[in-house]
Amino acid sequence: MLRPLVLCAVALLPAILHADDWPQWMGPSRDNEWREDGILDDFPAEGPRVLWRVPIAGGYAGPAVAGGRVFVTDYVTDADVKVANFERKTSTGSERVLCLDEATGKILWRHEYPVTYTIAYPAGPRCTPTVDGESVYTLGAEGNLFCFEAATGKVVWSRDLKKDYATKAALWGWASHPLVDGDRLICIAGTDTAHAVALDTRTGKEIWRAGRAPEQGYVPPSIIEAAGARQLVLVKPDGVYAVEPETGRLLWETAYGADNGSIIMTPVRVGEHLYIGGYQNKNLLLKLKSDAPGVEVVWRNKPKQGISAVNVQPFVADGVVYGFHENGELRAMRVPEGDFAWRGGGPLGERPQGSGTAFITRHRDRFFLFTETGDLVIARLSPAGYEELGRAHLVEPTNVAFGRPVVWCAPAYANRSIVVRNDAEIIRASLAK
Repeated sequence: MLRPLVLCAVALLPAILHADDWPQWMGPSRDNEWREDGILDDFPAEGPRVLWRVPIAGGYAGPAVAGGRVFVTDYVTDADVKVANFERKTSTGSERVLCLDEATGKILWRHEYPVTYTIAYPAGPRCTPTVDGESVYTLGAEGNLFCFEAATGKVVWSRDLKKDYATKAALWGWASHPLVDGDRLICIAGTDTAHAVALDTRTGKEIWRAGRAPEQGYVPPSIIEAAGARQLVLVKPDGVYAVEPETGRLLWETAYGADNGSIIMTPVRVGEHLYIGGYQNKNLLLKLKSDAPGVEVVWRNKPKQGISAVNVQPFVADGVVYGFHENGELRAMRVPEGDFAWRGGGPLGERPQGSGTAFITRHRDRFFLFTETGDLVIARLSPAGYEELGRAHLVEPTNVAFGRPVVWCAPAYANRSIVVRNDAEIIRASLAK
């Protein structure tokens, strides 16, 4: 009788192991932590097994995975959209929202709408879909915001942020991933009329608006707890501020800016500090007050210090901030000093290039890094240095930036697999042990 019992136990093991969806930008907790069990220690010689691959059009938006479905957005156009850096280009096409079966890759539903791009890097949408229960929210590069029934693709409500808030797209378009907080969908919206808004998740009606800014900026909203209060931290091209998530009431604000308004990373918390870095070596370290919501400036634009993050959200571990600087260098920055435990090319090689990109996700005591060359790397990051453990090639870099081929799309890690896309296809590959 022992043998059948052992076989039953082995058969049930996958059901016992912990598995997760990846329903939004940076994962379930919006922290780039992958918490699943049963993940491989190294890649097989032939690389991860590709479970399916499906043709797709252009875009920088990563996929979201929830409830057995994969959600992704793209842009279909006949124009040559490989335009980089600071050059705006107008092109006409259609943005699409695609829902795929997670197991097979079959397209379950799609929604398509016409749009004219007026932005640089016009390959496609930037924002990862956000899945919340039975709803999925998408935000296009020109401010087209939708709420869909996740199962059917039926449009529940939609908003045109450009029209509703009397603004235009920033140079690189709408790139701030919306945040669901209770019955509020928090979005970076406009400029003079409202920098940030909270919309009712069920109806799309405005609940509150906050802030004024010269441009939207690109920083996704985030919520922290400090001084006994929940604080919604928002960044605009000329400042950092926090409001009550429930009401939009201002809690604190401090001036901050970067060249061309190029602040992209969400502030990261390191103990009692908040750090943010923008383009052209602009950096800011704030100390959170403990008695009431507020901040003190520890240092601003510290020479030859800090991390000016461009495409990659930095990761904090044990008081050290790991992130890719604007020159493509992987840095381990100590806080509050702002100096470095080490600097180097990391997974991008010893000669990193401008805006070098590898998306950082921690799994247990190691990290998965998806690079702009289409490689998936397993590595250890510690104050002692960078240690590469394995590497596999997943997709081709189909876009162009700074004269080199790149893929700048954040992956999703869900149900012991990676889902990732370029401008030609989206694939799901197994990372199960």
